Amino acid sequence: MADYLPQNASSTKAMEVMQDEFGGDIANTRVMLKDVDIQEALAVKEEIAAIDGVAEVMWLDDVIDLTIPIEMADQDTVESYYIDGNALFTFYVEKGKEVAVTDQIYEVIGPDNAMAGEAVDAAVAQKMTGKETLNATLILMPILIIILILSTRSWLEPLFYLIAIGIAVLINLGTHIFIGEISFISQAVAPILQLAVSLDYAIFLMHSFDDYRRQLEDPVEAMKKAMKHSFSAIIACASTTFLGFLALTFMDFEIGADLGLSLVKGILLSFLSVMVFLPAFTLMFYRFLDKTQHRQFIPNRFQIGHFVMKTRVPVLLIVFMIVIPAFLAQSNTNFMYGMGDMPENTRSGRDTIAIEEAFGKYTPMVLLVEKGDLAKEEALVAELQDLNEVKSVVSYTNTVGIVIPPEYLDDTIVDQFLSDHYSRIILNTTTDSEGEEAFALVEKVQAITANYYDDFHAVGESITLYDMKEVVEKDNTLVNALTIITMAIVLLVIYRSFSLPVVLLLVIQTAVWINLSVPYFTDDPLVYIGYLIVSIVQLAATIDYAILFSDDYMNNRKGMTAKEAIQKTINEKTFSIAVPASILTSVGVILAWTSSNPIISAIGLLLGRGTVLAFILVVFLLPALLVLFDRLIAKTTLNAKFYEGK
Repeated sequence: MADYLPQNASSTKAMEVMQDEFGGDIANTRVMLKDVDIQEALAVKEEIAAIDGVAEVMWLDDVIDLTIPIEMADQDTVESYYIDGNALFTFYVEKGKEVAVTDQIYEVIGPDNAMAGEAVDAAVAQKMTGKETLNATLILMPILIIILILSTRSWLEPLFYLIAIGIAVLINLGTHIFIGEISFISQAVAPILQLAVSLDYAIFLMHSFDDYRRQLEDPVEAMKKAMKHSFSAIIACASTTFLGFLALTFMDFEIGADLGLSLVKGILLSFLSVMVFLPAFTLMFYRFLDKTQHRQFIPNRFQIGHFVMKTRVPVLLIVFMIVIPAFLAQSNTNFMYGMGDMPENTRSGRDTIAIEEAFGKYTPMVLLVEKGDLAKEEALVAELQDLNEVKSVVSYTNTVGIVIPPEYLDDTIVDQFLSDHYSRIILNTTTDSEGEEAFALVEKVQAITANYYDDFHAVGESITLYDMKEVVEKDNTLVNALTIITMAIVLLVIYRSFSLPVVLLLVIQTAVWINLSVPYFTDDPLVYIGYLIVSIVQLAATIDYAILFSDDYMNNRKGMTAKEAIQKTINEKTFSIAVPASILTSVGVILAWTSSNPIISAIGLLLGRGTVLAFILVVFLLPALLVLFDRLIAKTTLNAKFYEGK
C-alpha cells in the first residue's frame, strides 16, 4: 500500500533517501526461533541471509559484542532480540519477491517457529487473492443465475446477460496489460463489481425487448424500439456510475486511481457490449429464447404502492431523526489505514500473536539525521530512550560509542549506521503500527528530533500509515465532492431539472451515511480504504435504482396525479429495482464471506449492507420525497408537463 502514496509524501522521500544513502530499506519481516542458543541462532541467521531477496538481517550480534557475556550488556537491547531462549531476527524482503522468499524461509525455520511482518502479509494476500476471487466467482455465478431465472421468462436469457457482461469483463482484464501493473485489490474487486453494477444495463434492454416482442412480430423492429426506449435509462445509469468511478482516479493515494481506472474501463466496455454486442447476439439466437420459455416464477408487479404511500410520513420522520446522527457518526468511525491484522486462522495471524507474546509489540522506526556531531546525536538518542513507547534505540553512539572515530572501525560496522551524509538511528517501539498511540508517538519522535536537527527523515510502517492517513482524509473530501457534483450535472442534463437531481442524490447519500455509520455504533474499526471506495461505489452503483424509479415516475406523472403516478411506479418498478439490488447485495456478501483480506472483506460487507439500505430508501423514502416536492419539481423542471387534474 505504501507504493501508492504520492511522491511528495514525507515517508516516500525518506525511503528514497535511505535507499540512496544506505542501499537498503527498513525491516519488514520478523522471524522468531524457539528454544535455541546463540550459536544455533547465528547459524539460522546465515541461512536466512543467504536467500535471494533477503537483505540486512539484523540480530543481537549486530548490536552488542557477543564475545562478552550478554548478562553484562544493556538488557532492554538484549531482550529486543533474545529472551528466554527465543531469538528474533529482523530483515528486509524485496518487493515483488515476497511469496518466493517467505516460502523458502518457512522451509528453513519449519512449522514450529514463527514469521510475521509486512512482507508476510503481502505474500499471504497475493497467494489468497487469486484463490479467493475464484471461490467468490464460483459461489456467485449460481446465485446470479438463480436470481436471473426467477426474474425472466426464458431459461437461456440469464446466459445472454452473463455472456454480454462477461465479454466486457474479460476485455477489461486484458486491457490491464497496457497499464503495466494493477493492485491485487483491483484484480480481486473490479471484475466482480463490473459484473454486478453493469448487469442492470442488459436487464433494462432485454426486459424492454421482451415487452416489444409481445407487441411486434418482427424481432428486429422490437429490438430497435427496445434500444431506443431503454437507451436513456442505460446511458443515465452508465454515465453516473462512470463519473463516480472516474472521481476515484483523482485521489492522491493512487490505489484510488488504480481501482477507478479499472472500473471506468469496465463500465464503458459493458455499455458498449450491451448496446452493440447484445442486440446482435440476441437477434441471432432469439429463437432459442422462444423455445426455452417458462412461466414467470416471480410476478414483476407488486401491489404495494398504496401501503408505501400510507407509511410516507413515518418514513420521513424516521429518516429525518437518523440522518444527522448517521452523518456525524460515519465521519467519526475508528479507522485503520493499513491492511489490518491477518485472521487468526492463518499461519501469519498465529505467528504474529506468538511473536508478540514473546517479545511484545514491535514496530521499528528509523531516523536519518545529519552526520558529524556525535555529541548531539548522543543527546537525541538519550531523550528518545526515555520515551515509554520506545523499548530500545540502536545507533552508532550507543553501540560503538562517541570516543572511537569511525575511520578506526571496520566498514561493516560503520556502514550500518553512517553514510556519506546521514547517521542512522533505529528505534524499537512497542506500539501498534497504527492508531492514536502510534500516531502520537510519530509526532512526538518527529518533534524531539526537530529540536536537534533541521534536516532529518523518518522511515517506518507507522510513519507511512501516518502519511497515508493525512493523504486519504484529504482525498475523501475531494472525491466525494467531485462525485456528487458530476452526478448532479449528469442528472441535471438528463432530466433538465434543478430539484430532481438533489432529491435523487439525497436519497442515495442518506443510504451511504447510514451504512458507513454502523461501524461507529458497533465500535468496530473500519479499513479506511474500504470506507473511501464504498462511499463512492455505493453512490455510483445504487443511484441507478433512483434513476430508474424517477424516470418512470416522471413519465407517469404526465398523465395522472402525483399519488397515482407514484403508486403505479412503485407497483411496476419495485421488481425491476429488486433484481439488480439482490445481485449487488449477493456480490457484497460473498466478497465479505470469502476474502481473508481486510480491505476486500470491508468493501464486500459495506457494499452488501449499503445496497440493501439504498433499495429500502428508494422504495420508501424516494416516493415520499417525490410526492412532498411534487410542485417544486414541476416548477423547476423544463417542460415537465405534469398532469394538472385532481
